[in-house]
Amino acid sequence: MKLRLILFGKTRQRELRALQDDYLRRIRRYADIELLELRDAARAAARTAPPAPAAHWVLLAAEGRRFTSEEFAGWLAGLRDRGVRELVFLCGAAEGIPDCFRRLAHSHLSLSPLTLPHELARVVLLEQLYRAFASLAGHPYPR
Repeated sequence: MKLRLILFGKTRQRELRALQDDYLRRIRRYADIELLELRDAARAAARTAPPAPAAHWVLLAAEGRRFTSEEFAGWLAGLRDRGVRELVFLCGAAEGIPDCFRRLAHSHLSLSPLTLPHELARVVLLEQLYRAFASLAGHPYPR
């Protein structure tokens, strides 16, 4: 399964950028992953290559579905088993996610009932993706 993370705004904090890069490296053991950091919606729409027809778009949103880590891994496995070849996550900045992208979402995902800064939410998403793929591959989660 190919993963694409479309992030609006940049991860500016050096420590969070380091964590983000570490989880990207770890995830690449299990899946092809691409991270796109975009500044504005108009340029983003033009720059973003269209996903494969079997892509499933996931919007990170406060009102989205909440999972335990185990449920999230099961949800990913279910998408994979149903033939989803590409999974696209949309993660907004302080201004949110542009409507032209919100309309593409098949699913809404909430990482927490708490409001998280967008840079931290990205790291949490990447950590949970890594945890899920490691679990699905039968590997214990490294502590």
